[in-house]
Amino acid sequence: MKLLITGGAGFVGARLARAILKKDRLDGQTVDELHIADMFAPPADLAADKRVRVHTGPLLNQSELFASGFDAVFHLASAVSGECELDFDLGLRSNLDSTRLLLDGLRKAGNAPRLVFASSVAVFGPDVSNPLPDLVSDHTLPSPQTSYGMHKLVCEHLIADYTRKGFVDGRSARLMTVTVRPGKPNGAASSFFSGIIREPLAGVETTCPVDASVTHPVSSPSNTVHGLITVFEASQQAMGGRLALNLPGLNVSVGEMLQALEEVAGPEVRRRVRFERDERIAGIVANWARGASAGRAHALGLKPDVSFKAIIEQYIEDCRSPAYPAGALQGMS
Repeated sequence: MKLLITGGAGFVGARLARAILKKDRLDGQTVDELHIADMFAPPADLAADKRVRVHTGPLLNQSELFASGFDAVFHLASAVSGECELDFDLGLRSNLDSTRLLLDGLRKAGNAPRLVFASSVAVFGPDVSNPLPDLVSDHTLPSPQTSYGMHKLVCEHLIADYTRKGFVDGRSARLMTVTVRPGKPNGAASSFFSGIIREPLAGVETTCPVDASVTHPVSSPSNTVHGLITVFEASQQAMGGRLALNLPGLNVSVGEMLQALEEVAGPEVRRRVRFERDERIAGIVANWARGASAGRAHALGLKPDVSFKAIIEQYIEDCRSPAYPAGALQGMS
């Protein structure tokens, strides 16, 4: 199998690549080549694997690669929510134009590869004629209120149409907010969902830009990767017709996240988080889903994380591996 992961040098993409390389097979086929296309080079352990091919640079410069013929594709690369709100043209180039280029390259190759698109819970948003329910489901009408969410929804429809025409075998997995992410904050408006855990554990004081009562569906990195692989390996019949589905998420409030942090790491670590409202971030988050269900993913055997405490404990365990930044746990007594 010749596999492509766009965004494969990023946090989720690199973790997905490692998981696939470890199992060595995908949908019963041996992975002979794993191509990573991203703006920057992947971690050293991935680049050193003899099965990995690295393609560095903007996706809009990778048309020949996309048309070279792949058996499988995970399309994860995108500009994130905060970036898209601040730079409209960047979002269009990174999210819409690059996806269209990828799909046209796969169409040109002519072998209809299976493709999983990393969509987002951000496709849901409130509208006067379509109020957000307490839990958005697979059947909730998407009405995104951010450019990022709109891009994801447009790409879902493009992939569905390319699938209808037989150019790809596509499916879109709507990711919940992935936490806890290591390293520095990124441009996503949801970055604080990781920051309020990551920074205190590293001994760094940080701020939370929204109220403690804010609720949102989240998922651990490992559960997210498991979901992406499961959706890839599901048949079209098992997918049940519609090609976009919610991945499972744990519905949790910011207050509950901080309470879990205190239970795991102690009150001194919890006190490193203070509330300092950021109206721009709070305004974006106010238009997001407060919670989600994932009935179709559940039918594929997928489940949410058992608790946010377990998510934090997973992050702490991950931080003890060489792949994570040094000092990530220096704030723990």
